[in-house]
Amino acid sequence: MVDCSKTCLSAIDLTLWRGPNCLFEELSFQVDAGSLLLVRGTNGSGKTTLLRVLSGLTRPESGHVQWCGESIEKTRQAFTAALAYFGHADGLKADLTVTQNLEFSARLYGRSGEQVSGLLKALNLSQCAQLETRYLSAGQKRRTALARVLMSNATLWLLDEPVTNLDSVGRDYVEDRLREHIAGGGLAIAATHEDIRLASESPDEIFLGDDA
Repeated sequence: MVDCSKTCLSAIDLTLWRGPNCLFEELSFQVDAGSLLLVRGTNGSGKTTLLRVLSGLTRPESGHVQWCGESIEKTRQAFTAALAYFGHADGLKADLTVTQNLEFSARLYGRSGEQVSGLLKALNLSQCAQLETRYLSAGQKRRTALARVLMSNATLWLLDEPVTNLDSVGRDYVEDRLREHIAGGGLAIAATHEDIRLASESPDEIFLGDDA
């Protein structure tokens, strides 16, 4: 049983290589409830790979990840239930429309789907709401996948470039939702080339690769 009286995600001595290149070595940090961590670095420095390690999709050469003080390998069910992951793969059903994909996700999250219309407008998806996702551009698919995270009940958000390809309205909306998530005791880790504005207090940051 996972004791989440102190909700946190911990990386402990993570080391991962890609071929002959060490992306990170003995990397350790902790993200507590009500916190956002930004992962910075140049292209190829390992930002996306780190998110995959934190989500349990990629295994490190050494070290481990803990959720609420327990290894995510030992508490897979509880960890997966707490996680919403926004990665490079959109995970959308190609034969469903944008609206149908989001309504389906809402039911999985135990939500009514009332948020869908607002998400479509805020993320500039209203004009393609009734299109099957197979016909969307890459940017539209990314925004649809991001909408699923924003409507989730997940405690932990892992986000890969969440504000890229968003207009100013969409960016403001995502940042507002992040503020609400953090203020409500959620955790978020975002790999990003761009600043994410939360409040007067700046998020914590770690740097990979040449910027380390």
